[in-house]
Amino acid sequence: MHQVTAHVVWFDDLKRSDVAKVGGKNSSLGEMIQELGLQGVDVPPGFATTSDAYWHFVDENQIRESIGKSIADWTAGKASLSETGAAIRQLFLRADWPAATAAAIVEAYRGLADRAGQPEVSVAVRSSATAEDLPDASFAGQQETFLNIVGETELLQACKRCFASLFTDRAISYRQTKGFDHMKVALSVGIQQMVRSDIGGSGVMFSIDTETGFDKVVLIDAAWGLGENVVQGAVDPDEYQVFKPLLDDPTLSPIISKKCGSKTIKMIYGSAEPTRNVPTSKAERAAFVLSDAEILTLSRWATTIERHYGCAMDMEWARDGHSGRLYIVQARPETVQSNRETAVFSSYEIKSKGKTLLKGLSIGDAVVSGQVCLIENARDIGQFVDGSILVTSTTDPDWVPIMKRAVAIVTDHGGRTSHAAIVSRELGLPAIVGTGTATQVLHSGQEITVSCAEGDEASIYEGRADYEVQTLDMEDIPATKTKVMLNLANPGAAFRWWRLPADGVGLARMEFVISNAIRIHPMALVNFDSLTDQSAKAEIAELTAGYADKSAYFVDKLAEGLARIAAAFYPQPVIVRMSDFKTNEYAGLLGGAAFEPTEENPMIGFRGASRYYSSRYRDGFALECRAIRKLRNELGFKNVVVMIPFCRSVAEAEKVLGVMAENGLKRGESDLQVFVMCEIPSNVILAKQFAQHFDGFSIGSNDLTQLTLGVDRDSGELADLFDEQDDAVKWMIRSVISEAKAAGAKIGICGQAPSDHPEFAKFLVECGIDSISVTPDSFIAVKQSVSEAENAGGTANTVP
Repeated sequence: MHQVTAHVVWFDDLKRSDVAKVGGKNSSLGEMIQELGLQGVDVPPGFATTSDAYWHFVDENQIRESIGKSIADWTAGKASLSETGAAIRQLFLRADWPAATAAAIVEAYRGLADRAGQPEVSVAVRSSATAEDLPDASFAGQQETFLNIVGETELLQACKRCFASLFTDRAISYRQTKGFDHMKVALSVGIQQMVRSDIGGSGVMFSIDTETGFDKVVLIDAAWGLGENVVQGAVDPDEYQVFKPLLDDPTLSPIISKKCGSKTIKMIYGSAEPTRNVPTSKAERAAFVLSDAEILTLSRWATTIERHYGCAMDMEWARDGHSGRLYIVQARPETVQSNRETAVFSSYEIKSKGKTLLKGLSIGDAVVSGQVCLIENARDIGQFVDGSILVTSTTDPDWVPIMKRAVAIVTDHGGRTSHAAIVSRELGLPAIVGTGTATQVLHSGQEITVSCAEGDEASIYEGRADYEVQTLDMEDIPATKTKVMLNLANPGAAFRWWRLPADGVGLARMEFVISNAIRIHPMALVNFDSLTDQSAKAEIAELTAGYADKSAYFVDKLAEGLARIAAAFYPQPVIVRMSDFKTNEYAGLLGGAAFEPTEENPMIGFRGASRYYSSRYRDGFALECRAIRKLRNELGFKNVVVMIPFCRSVAEAEKVLGVMAENGLKRGESDLQVFVMCEIPSNVILAKQFAQHFDGFSIGSNDLTQLTLGVDRDSGELADLFDEQDDAVKWMIRSVISEAKAAGAKIGICGQAPSDHPEFAKFLVECGIDSISVTPDSFIAVKQSVSEAENAGGTANTVP
């Protein structure tokens, strides 16, 4: 234990109950050092000034009355906010340190230097308001932080500037909005030994998905150098996501997403000034800041901290460039998602839109159309037009007053944990950060649509889009015996639906990940060295930079994309359909044209199962199998079920299962289940034989209707004849359900029909189907239709 005075207390002697004494930030650091140090969470040492020290400073300098009068004049309209803030800050900056307080700070600083074994130690000086980080309000960024402060004189000056920062314009405005009494909020200063992250790395970490509130992931942002650039959004950081429920198994590496940010600058120690920004090297921009082992260590710390505090947490971390050690330098409760209304949420669907102007990271999940108001410098914020879409390079707390008046926010730089992202969430505004060139491409007065409703990647469209908003009320969802699952394709949107009480994912479309995240034909990766299309080869080389084995790029990206879908509903089953492109679609992938035949009718051509054992694609299918193996065995998603599409015959089924086994996916091993799509009449006619080779069926009503009625499902001329409720199609469905159940196989449906026609759901329940898989936006309606059918006497017997 260290000496504790009325004015200074060491972190070691603080607990989270000391918020009134030292604020949320400092009490949290003390709590972690005391309670979590033994669990491996490293926190740099330090000490804090108390609220008593603040009030002693105020009263010794006789400025309490002047502060109160300035606030009263502002609230009465006698002075502007900027005049009020400037006047109060000057009161602090011109004041003198009480001798006892200054002596206590200097003595503690010397003790910190002794502990570090240095004559003088570099410290971070952070403000911690005593009303800070309460569950319903985030004071993040409202007061000042000073980095790389060395020496007693510099330290005392930085502490005084922290006191003054309690009355920045933004802090005064924020407290007024939140209803805090300005004269009852004190400020504690945290003095913490600097981690040499200027030559290492740092960033921000949340124990929850910041966009959707999905509580089973850790989100980490990382950049080179000191962490202020990440917090302020001045740099586009790396982003990692880790699945928490599988972190306890040391044999697994449940990193479900890794995105390399541009990281064009880094903040380092300065000489004439404490810190400065410098460009990063090409090697730094291309490399991930954290290794997989470091990502997992930080994620385990995040879960430990969250478990201890009993709520979702917002943390800052740093890695020392000398020792390589990781540290947690701040931790506070997450204040946006934890207070969000969860019973009701809105689903946005864009019906028509203009051309895509820009893309970036989605913040929120809404769609907004409006006029651009482009402001590049904080000194020009007076020009903002209320109700506009704010477009700027980056934001800091000075921008908050106009951010409140915007309908959406767009920035050039920043990640999901940047200032613009955090404030937008708190204000309930959609935002797109990290666009790169918004301030160059967009102009004031221009009409655009900001869409954050299409996944992790947001889009800015030209003009005003036509879109619909559907409100989904979770309390309206009845329980059903028949399982109702989801059809998902976009990994970036999977977490948006985690609150739906779905029984898993009945169809995860692999081809979406391939076409959007990978973009390269797998055979072009297998045969990269012999590619003759030099343009495609150059583009593939750029996409796969850093991969000596080009095939590993396909495996990693596919496993990662599918992992987000598997995570969203873990441990419920997630049925992943192996790739089901048609030849013309495969040919459209990078390098694909050289490996695909030209077909008159690709819909019934070289697709599905027939490809998997063919010499034309067998090596490509092997990569798909490797990705599934990684997904299940390395990442740990054993809830993934594999499904084979368009399997025409029992002999073909045997061949495909043989190839899968050769690639480490043997049905029955490690609880691997293999399903087959039922979309060809032969699947119905020979259902008993197919059931001997597969664990279940999933009816694809679109193809089954097409091939039963002989109607091209894409033909506009024959659209009136395409009907999933035709008696012939219903006979097929009724028959295969009966045969599957007799054989003890599971059977569901993943076609569009139940989503479009509630009466079709009733028919399926009456047939005794086990599961119905639908698009998320129709989930509640189908669930209600199924409930009504079951209550009316449907069977809905499930196979164990």
